[in-house]
Parts: sequence; C-alpha cells; structure tokens
Amino acid sequence: MAAARVLLFLSGRPESVSFAQSVCGLLGAGSGLGPWPTHCGLKRGQLVLSDKPFPGASARLPLQRPPFCPFAALDQQPRAPGVELPPSGRGVDLGVAVILQSSDQTVLLTRRTSTLKVSPNLWVPPGGHVEPDEELLDGGLRELWEESGLQLPQGQFSWVPLGLWESAYPPKLSWGLPKYHHIVLYLLVISQESQQQLQDRIQPNAGEVSAFMWLGPDIAAAVAATEDGTETTKHLPQDLPSSVPAVELAENGGARPLALPTSTLLRTTPATADRRERVSSGTKFALTLWLQHLGRTREKPPPHKAQDSQG
Repeated sequence: MAAARVLLFLSGRPESVSFAQSVCGLLGAGSGLGPWPTHCGLKRGQLVLSDKPFPGASARLPLQRPPFCPFAALDQQPRAPGVELPPSGRGVDLGVAVILQSSDQTVLLTRRTSTLKVSPNLWVPPGGHVEPDEELLDGGLRELWEESGLQLPQGQFSWVPLGLWESAYPPKLSWGLPKYHHIVLYLLVISQESQQQLQDRIQPNAGEVSAFMWLGPDIAAAVAATEDGTETTKHLPQDLPSSVPAVELAENGGARPLALPTSTLLRTTPATADRRERVSSGTKFALTLWLQHLGRTREKPPPHKAQDSQG
C-alpha cells in the first residue's frame, strides 16, 4: 500500500486521513469560515498537519476550504441507506502549486486545456502531484517546468510557503460526489527576472496548458474579491480594464495574443457542472495570500534562499 501523503498529528502521533474525511473538519475547523492557522511538517513527499505545535513542525500556515466543500457537506448530512458514498479506503492526496512572481511583482497563471477530465478551462498557477520522496519545493519547480517550460537558475530566486487549500473535484456536491481530494500547498517563488525575461522563455505544455497570463496586484485583488459561495462580492474598483492581456496557444503550435475579458476572471463556481473558464477557488485564496505577503515584504526578513532548501 502506498504511504499516506497527508497526515494529521492529533493524538501524539501522525495518523493518515481517509479520502472521505474533511481535513479542515478534523483539525477543529467546525466553526467559522477560516482560514485556520495550521502547524505543518514539510517532509519529502508528505505533509503533516496539526492545530497545535508538534515535533518536526517547520511552518504555521493558513488552511482554508471553500464554503461549499463537498467533504464538509458530507460530514453534516445524515447517511441515508443506499446512498453511494466516496471511497473510504483511499487517503488524501498531496499537491503543490507555484505562485511565480516576477521582479515586476506580477504572477503567472495558466489556463488548463479543455480536454482535461479534471478542472478543464480553469485558470490556476502551475502545479500538480508531489511524487513520493520528493521535496515539496522540488515538486513545485518540476511542475513549473513541465507546464510552462520555465527552469529558474539557481541563486536567482527565493521562496516562501504561503498556505494550504483543501481541494475537491467535482468541487460541489451538486456536481456529483467528489472523486479527487487534495491538500494543495501554495509556494511563492520570487524570481529576480522580469516578466518579459520569463515570458521570453516560456514554452507551455500544450497537453495541459491552453493559455497563460501575468496578473498585477490590482487585477489580482479584484479576482480574489470575487468570493465563491457568497451571494454578493466585495466592492470592486470601478476603473478595472475591460480585458486583461494573455497569450493563447494556437492549433498550429504557435501562440497568439488574447484579450481576455476581465469578467471571465470574476466568475464564481456555478451550482451545476459547467466547463466555462474561470479562476479556481483555491487560486483566489492563493492570490489573497500573495497580496498579503506583498504588504508585509518590507516588514519581514527575506524568504528562504532556494539553494539552502532543496534536498
């Protein structure tokens, strides 16, 4: 049996989590909307979480889930006889996503292709599964390279963990029972290269990525303010541009400029299954954490140097 990827330190020792259990719920997140401060042990191919300090914990990060998290909903629903439930023999998977920041203070998002069976047409940062025995930073950098073709030179970037997101797909019970359950670790990777320097080297993987764009703080703040699961959004600036520049992959393997309507980025998760493009709920959470980090940058020491952190 494969080793558990996400463990909870609850009773004096790490314990695996069943696929059908809400990680946020098990960590005492039964009240309020979060995020909840969580102590983390960042190990090779594994994540250990607790609501209290424990031996080996190396970070304290915000943990969040969407208001419509299907695992939270399943915890609250009575078990009706004959109703199919998510599998209990599986564990929770571990994912990592890279918020790549240029020296211009813009961040990279990619649009997943329409042919992917999980989360098609979603705008997300580069990311994916962490391999067994893989350092979490190494996994994030590998996914960045596999999806965008970008390899960051040693000594020319720094990094810091931003937060954790409990992810499910389908994302709502109204879409169907969840088939995938992840805890996603968002890593902020700060490059010394400009947006243009990075963009000149981007070679997207057409099997996974159909477009990419760079977001600055103003647009990112507007996107993050469109909270999924709420009836109304926060106040949005009146001077938002009608479109955002992006690059779309053409069928012949080339690329072409795309004026992406800003309204597309402000969509929320619909009640029923829908393949229209939008920004994922977890990405909105990560953008919020990135903006908070930008606001604290001058008050804190520099983040970890990459060459001291890779295993």
